Amino acid sequence: MQFPENKKKLIQLLADGKFHSGTELAETLNISRSAIWKIINSLEESGVEIMAVTGKGYCLKQSLELFDIEIIESYLSDESKALISTIEIYDQIDSTNKHLNDLAHSNSDLTGIFCVAEQQTAGKGRRGREWVSPFGSNLYFSLLWRFDEGPASLSGLSLAIGVAVINALNELGVDDVGLKWPNDIYSQQKKLGGILLEVSGESNGPCSAVIGLGLNMFLSDESAEPIEQDWTDLKRIQVDKPQISRNQLLACLMTEMLQVSKDFTTQTFSAYSKQWRAYDCMQGKQVDVFIGRQTISGVVKGIDDEGLLLLQDSSGKVSHYASGEVSFSKS
Repeated sequence: MQFPENKKKLIQLLADGKFHSGTELAETLNISRSAIWKIINSLEESGVEIMAVTGKGYCLKQSLELFDIEIIESYLSDESKALISTIEIYDQIDSTNKHLNDLAHSNSDLTGIFCVAEQQTAGKGRRGREWVSPFGSNLYFSLLWRFDEGPASLSGLSLAIGVAVINALNELGVDDVGLKWPNDIYSQQKKLGGILLEVSGESNGPCSAVIGLGLNMFLSDESAEPIEQDWTDLKRIQVDKPQISRNQLLACLMTEMLQVSKDFTTQTFSAYSKQWRAYDCMQGKQVDVFIGRQTISGVVKGIDDEGLLLLQDSSGKVSHYASGEVSFSKS
């Protein structure tokens, strides 16, 4: 969904984080101050945090860098542009993954489509959990990519995408980040982002993969209240460094994800396993693995060549796990 024209213009005017009087906004948009007030209320209902101060006007609690297709494309190489068929940018959408899954089901030949959202109203993480998605603050986007082989050939793809995410962050000077098996981006034992891979198609191919990424750039304490685990964002881990451009980071992530998607079925996960191990933030840590109603405790011994988790129990036995929820032990 795209915001109505005046709502879009108003958020663009307020994006600088400075105060703007109701009179100034009304004159700029050529509408009444009452109409400005109604749009402000509508933005607040969308989760945009706005301060109203008598005599000063309206101001966002946090300045925003809205997505701009021209700026995004300026950071993309010709090679990356050639791999992209469409970049769709929405002011608000239920879920970028859901949107691209619907497209894939309607036309299995589609590939190279990015769906980017300023806000998700029904964003989801693994196991259907809510992905908190305040407006204009973070990155929420998905890539639809078609593979000629079947789903079995994509084993380890989500882990390889994790490597791509860390590489992109490192390129822009973010170095205090790592990977938590199987699909999380972590910093200082707190969640920074997550990957959601959904595959559809015939068992013997071809198939379509929707690769979703949510990455926290700035989360206010208020918007993060529903999150039930330790979390962080780039603003917190980059306290003494210049703020990263949201459009530039998106373009860099796109570039890295495209490269992995293009090469994956010929290279497989083995091409990324060494890097993944270097980024592993759980190696040697005591963890709990939740599989259904079962909880298994042990020490992480890394991953095997297929990307399975290696967990050593108290007897010294090392077991391999293909799925499960992993958390750092509290004890």
